[in-house]
Amino acid sequence: MRIQGELIPIVLFTMVPITMIGVPIARAIARRIEHGVRGGSPALPNDVGDRLERMEQAIDAIAVEVERIAEGQRFASKLLAARDEVGRSKSALARSPD
Repeated sequence: MRIQGELIPIVLFTMVPITMIGVPIARAIARRIEHGVRGGSPALPNDVGDRLERMEQAIDAIAVEVERIAEGQRFASKLLAARDEVGRSKSALARSPD
């Protein structure tokens, strides 16, 4: 099989940009893999850790308050349902001819 003459420059002009783009990308991936195995994640500064700790405490406090609100709503719904049942039973007693 004979290669056509026009194919050689086409291959050349496509492989050069692919190589110029692909080699740095491959090196960057290799560095990332190498540093990931050795070092892990970089350490956070102290102030960031402190801020994250305060945020965690604030979120926990908010979660507790939301739970208290939900419990209050459940209690109020239960009282309203009980009051409605009592009202129905009293009206049923008032209607029955004895």
